[in-house]
Amino acid sequence: MASSVKNIYILGAGGSIGLQTLELLDNNPDFNVVGLSLSSKDDINHTILSHFKPEICSLRTKEQLKTYPKMYPDIKFVYGDEGLIEVATYPKSGLLINALSGSIGLKSTVKAIESGKDIGLANKETLVMAGPIIKELVMKHKVMLLPIDSEHYALWQLLSKVNRSDVCKIAITASGGALRDLDRRELDNIKISDALSHPNWQMGPKITIDSATMVNKGLEVIEAHHLFSIPYENIETILHSESLVHAIIYLKDGTSIKSISANDMKIPISGVLYFPEESKYNPPITNLETLTFKPMDYIRYPMLHLAYEVGKLGGILPTIYNASNEAAVNLFLDGKISFREIESIILKYTLSADNILNPTLEEILEVDKAIKQKIYNAYNKE
Repeated sequence: MASSVKNIYILGAGGSIGLQTLELLDNNPDFNVVGLSLSSKDDINHTILSHFKPEICSLRTKEQLKTYPKMYPDIKFVYGDEGLIEVATYPKSGLLINALSGSIGLKSTVKAIESGKDIGLANKETLVMAGPIIKELVMKHKVMLLPIDSEHYALWQLLSKVNRSDVCKIAITASGGALRDLDRRELDNIKISDALSHPNWQMGPKITIDSATMVNKGLEVIEAHHLFSIPYENIETILHSESLVHAIIYLKDGTSIKSISANDMKIPISGVLYFPEESKYNPPITNLETLTFKPMDYIRYPMLHLAYEVGKLGGILPTIYNASNEAAVNLFLDGKISFREIESIILKYTLSADNILNPTLEEILEVDKAIKQKIYNAYNKE
């Protein structure tokens, strides 16, 4: 048993990562769930609140705020973006799991760090948009920033077992996404259901589309650069259809070390929950099967190549890359653009942008909002 009960906060509790985290926490005496942010789906929310009694809970809409306090009078309810901040800054120390999807996760991560909470980060946009700011805040407030993405958790584990001076480069793997067996000429008439049919994972719609365009891997490359302070030219991406090898480190003596595990997000989630103690989650050992690796095809996946370029240039460009992708994916999921137009929108707004070096948090948030609004206006999004 852990030496003391650890307080836990979860932003995005109704999403895939959030729900898997709650499964690990259910009836677990090592942890105390203090704060949650819930989803727009009332059935999921009520199921969560039938198992957990947090002290504070953020709802998605003001409408929900009319009914939930009557049903759960012992919980303090807040809502919206400000509600996320109230959960993040609640005056009890602990670990905050940020499992939100998209740029909405940035400000709450900042506020949680400033309030002295350790961060379990599944929201890669936080580091993509504001990596230098987040790293500075983590050092200033002496908190831990722990990665929950399977690739970054694997890298974190591998790098902790070797001398960093012995590492010459790292690699993260990519499944290729739902459309990996199609060439670019076959992408013109992709339906939403096609792009959401990931062969290896069950994930939320946004990240599944990002996997199909390889934007998700681009975001992960930028995140890895900030997490581990490794130059972009030393971060490799490899196509690996089985998704069993999550990361590789290459050593100067010519050897490499691979992290192999099942497609199970509870492995990194539990590792972060229990850190610095050993995880108590014990999945079956992965049976080795045929493992295939292919060099990354940047012509097939131009959005990944673009991510490397904007990452190297830095400044406000990673924010613009991410914002244009978020808007384009929303438009695609709403049936307003084709799958191929996701790429064209990202290219148009990223390549035409003026860079701002060393942007402030306020500038990052303003540009994020402005780029999305431009794209929505251009495509008449209601």
